[in-house]
This record gives sequence, structure tokens and C-alpha cells, in this order.
Amino acid sequence: MTEQNQDIDKLQQQRQDKLAKIKQLSIDPYGSRLDDIESASAVRAKFDSTRQDQTALCAGRIVLFRDIGKLIFITLRDSSGTIQLGLSRKLLESQWDLIKLLDLGDVIGAEGTLGLTKTGELTIWTTKVIMLSKCVLQPPEKFHGLADIELRYRQRYVDLWANPEVMDRFKKRIAMVATIRNFLQAKGFFEVETPMMQSLAGGAAAKPFITHHNALDIDLYLRIAPELFLKRLLVGGMEKVFEVNRNFRNEGLSPRHNPEFTMMEIYQAYADYNIMMDLSEEMICLLVEKHCEGTTLQYGEMRIDYSRPWRRASYRDLVKEYAGCDIQDIAAIRSKAKSLGIEEAKLDDDIVVNEVFEATVEKNLINPTFVIDYPARLCPLTKRSKTNPDYAERFELYIGAMEVANAYTELNDPQVQYDNFVSQIKGSNEDENTFRNLDEDFINALKYGMPPAGGLGVGIDRLVMLLTGATSIKDVILFPLLKPEK
Repeated sequence: MTEQNQDIDKLQQQRQDKLAKIKQLSIDPYGSRLDDIESASAVRAKFDSTRQDQTALCAGRIVLFRDIGKLIFITLRDSSGTIQLGLSRKLLESQWDLIKLLDLGDVIGAEGTLGLTKTGELTIWTTKVIMLSKCVLQPPEKFHGLADIELRYRQRYVDLWANPEVMDRFKKRIAMVATIRNFLQAKGFFEVETPMMQSLAGGAAAKPFITHHNALDIDLYLRIAPELFLKRLLVGGMEKVFEVNRNFRNEGLSPRHNPEFTMMEIYQAYADYNIMMDLSEEMICLLVEKHCEGTTLQYGEMRIDYSRPWRRASYRDLVKEYAGCDIQDIAAIRSKAKSLGIEEAKLDDDIVVNEVFEATVEKNLINPTFVIDYPARLCPLTKRSKTNPDYAERFELYIGAMEVANAYTELNDPQVQYDNFVSQIKGSNEDENTFRNLDEDFINALKYGMPPAGGLGVGIDRLVMLLTGATSIKDVILFPLLKPEK
């Protein structure tokens, strides 16, 4: 055992000893219900320095403990912030034995009179301490924060109170999602819920997680997208719908990918991808206005300008601009792919085009950019352009060199959709064919008539990353997937 581990064991034994002593005082170290608590921020907001009779009752975790003999100053942290407690032995003689057994990390309640110290710090001059929960593990050193990144993700329950900026980021995420919901509901959208477990993996090209339903003795798939169910609702007469919920894709982990992630999908009858562009630009700019400081935000080494209007550029023009070749000149595209180290020989032409796009274009799309009019063969669920059927009415929104949203003018011709599904299945590899089957019920729904529509999917995790400056998706997911500890 290392010397450091021995020190930790010694400190934790001291905490266990204090726990035993609290019990000997006939005090429950894990407390009970406490009513009429005020948050630290609410107490700060209500304080009136001209009044001498203001009282407060707060509860939270001890994050600073300064013992100067007959006077102890404690900094208490709750989800809204911190507030100082002043504990005088003269006022708390009957509880002083308990107070001397308190540690960093303990959860307590404190009731008393509000006042200012000589340095002007708002303080609850405490007349009663309530023990609520004893912390028996040693918290991060001096509460300067949990420094080990991996440990922070594994012990988010410590990270949240040891690092205030982490709590602030997740509170901002919660507020942003609420803003999105309010924005869409004000425009007449209904929020709905669709199945998480599906008998067919559909709505996107991705590998699903497979589970088994014992009662029905069938395999089911955690959904990779809610798209096909939301479109069924358009058929049913719900003309504006959205869902904010989890998708699951059995793929790799990276700073931008988590197998379980939050997606928002929106469908609007009688709309198209242009309306979806306007909607997403208005919505994200509202988030910037309400939850960020200014319209130019730092993201890693990038400065991103969210000022409107946002750039709209065709897929073809962007490949010409950044790869130096035309996507219709396949020989030139394949030559470019080789020069980029892409093994293109066995790939379909359209796949090679998209590989070149990803390698040359994406990294240059820093400010919000709608990439519009994709090659139609890459978009089996999208209506083709009436002016040029080689292209689909689809856009992807890139911000900070990262795809944030994807949208279509939705395909609603059942025969064309059927043919595209068949083509997609034939084009998938052998492993994918084990779960990729044709969704005949969705084709049946289209045969009843789905109105022309625009559809939009927004990656909530990535959007929050951009607007909070978090460069890893794990920093915006409370409990990201991690490799199990050995």
C-alpha cells in the first residue's frame, strides 16, 4: 500500500470514528425531512442590509470549514450556489460537540439570522445546526475540484458538487432543452413519445443494440431513430410533432459520439427543408440569445459567429471549393480520394464522394453553415429536387466543424420509398442484413397518404457542447458510457 493510500485510509477511519461519536450523541447522522428550506441564491436575493431581523434556513454540503476556536466559518453549497455560515460557540453551546464532528462533504441544515461580516460577506449567524448526512469518504483535496477526468465521469455525483462549473453546465443544458420545448410548443407543435424498443431497426443507417423480449420470445432493437413512428403520426393527422429523447447506436466512442445520445426530431406537415432551415436557425439563435453571452462564442480554438443570416451552400459547390473537383467527375473524385489516403477501390461512387466531402469540407465549416442538396443516392428517405433529380432536398447543419442537425423534405411516395428501402437493404453489408428488414407497416402507412412534410433532427448533446464550450460529449452527458473498471 502506498503512503498516499495509507493517508486516505487514515482520514476515512477518522470519519468513521466521528460517525460513531455522532450516534453516541443520540443524533441520527443521516437526518430526516426538513421543510421550508431556502436556496442560497434565494437568501442572497432577499437580503436587506437595512433590516436586523431577517432569518434563513438553508441546507447543503460543507465545502469549506474554517475553525478558529470559538468561531467556525462554513461555506455551504447547494444547487444554486454557496452561502457562508457563522457558528459561534456562545450561540451553539448545546450543539458544539456535534459541530466539532462535522467534516468537509457533510450535508447539514443551518438556521439563523442574516448579517454581514466585517469584510462584507453575507452570513447566516447560525442558531441551529441540523445533521442531514455524514460524508464518510474523503472528498477531493481542498475542494479545488476533481482533477482526474476519468474519475470525474465515473463519480459524477462528486463532480457536480466539487466543480461548480460542471453543475452550471448541466443546469444550462436543462434550461436550453426547456427553451426548445417552449419555442416549439408556441409554434403549435405537439410533444410526443414513440417506442424505444422496436421490432425493426429503422429511420437511420446505423447498427442497433439488440435485446430479447422473453414473453413474446422475439428480438427487439433499441431505436436508432424515432423517424418512422413520427411520420406515422403525420399520416394520423398530427401535423406538427416533435420528440426529445434517447437514440441508441452500437458504434464507437469518441469526443463527439456516445452510444446513447439525445436527439430531437421535428416533423411539420405541408413544409419542406427550407422551412426546417428557417426553424433551426431561429431556434438555435434563440438559445444563444437566452443562454450565452454575445453572438460570438469560443469553442476550443475556434471562434464561432452565430449572427444571422447563416450561410447556405450546396454540397456540390463546397466539394468544388475545398476538394478542388466536381462530384460529377468520378475519376477526379477517386483520384482525390487516393491522395487523401482513402481506400476507394471497393467503394460505391457516392460513398467515395461523401468520404472526400468529410475529409476536405467538414473541417472548414466553423460558422453555422447549411450544407444543402445532397446527392440523392445518399438520401433514401428524402424527396428529390424537382429541378435536378440527381440531388435530394436535404441539408446538414455544421457548426464548429461538426454536424449538429440533419433535415429533409420528406419522401411520401410509398412506391419510391419501397424501392429505396429495397436498395438500401441490398447495399448493406452481411452483418447489417441480420437486422435490416423492410418496414412494411411504414409503407402501408404511406399508402394511406402522408402529407408533404419537412423533417429535422438535432443532436442535443452536440448543440449543448457548442453553446457551453465543452469539447467532449462526456462533459454534457451526466452519466456517459465508460469502459468498466477492472
